[in-house]
Amino acid sequence: MPEVTFRFYEELNDFLPAGKRKRDFQTSFKGRESIKDKIEALGIPHTEVDLILANGNSVDFAYILQDRDRISVYPVFETLDIQDVAHLREAPLRQTRFVADGNLGKVVKILRALGLDVVSFPSLTPRQIVEISKTEKRTILTRSRNLLKLKDVTHGIFLRPGTTTEQVRYVLDFLSLKDRVKPFSRCLLCNTTLEDVPKAEVYHRIPPKTREVCDTYAYCASCDKLFWKGTHYAKMEAVIKEILHP
Repeated sequence: MPEVTFRFYEELNDFLPAGKRKRDFQTSFKGRESIKDKIEALGIPHTEVDLILANGNSVDFAYILQDRDRISVYPVFETLDIQDVAHLREAPLRQTRFVADGNLGKVVKILRALGLDVVSFPSLTPRQIVEISKTEKRTILTRSRNLLKLKDVTHGIFLRPGTTTEQVRYVLDFLSLKDRVKPFSRCLLCNTTLEDVPKAEVYHRIPPKTREVCDTYAYCASCDKLFWKGTHYAKMEAVIKEILHP
């Protein structure tokens, strides 16, 4: 059977078994097999890949493997200029709007607390997530490799195992978003942008004890909820500081 030599770089090695990480390894294939199919067969979602070199030449996902090919696969580049080689998608990976798996509730809540736009409902099916990603140009956040391997997926981030804080920090670092966050500007429940409201306009809705100590309020038009800097705010602020300033 024909064989090719693969080498995966940086965080792409997280998806490989220990014996194939950060080293050349050989793998066989049958008939006409695209490089995309082979990469995903090895366990790596195509959304994690931004550059492929076959025998030193830049190729796209449609490239058909040839016997004795040497394949180098790279993740998203942050500082290296690769504008003269073939990117693997029409639009950049880096988006600041997300759609998240329904089982990422804690991650979603903190991302929204940071002011990031994250759509998420527990009832969303994988196909619905992909459709939202396509129509609204949102990056998928998921712990499912299989979801990111679906054909129509173009933008996605696989969340590695870890604490909620570690996973949120990974998203921020992956897309260089720390300078773009606007804490407490978005509703944690429904994702709507909050509006600042004068205390006098909502005075009748404020608990008496809160009126005495707080003069700043925000309002969610979708949830019809009022927010202020109470004990919950202080706890979330501490979490945000831990994420942004570890």
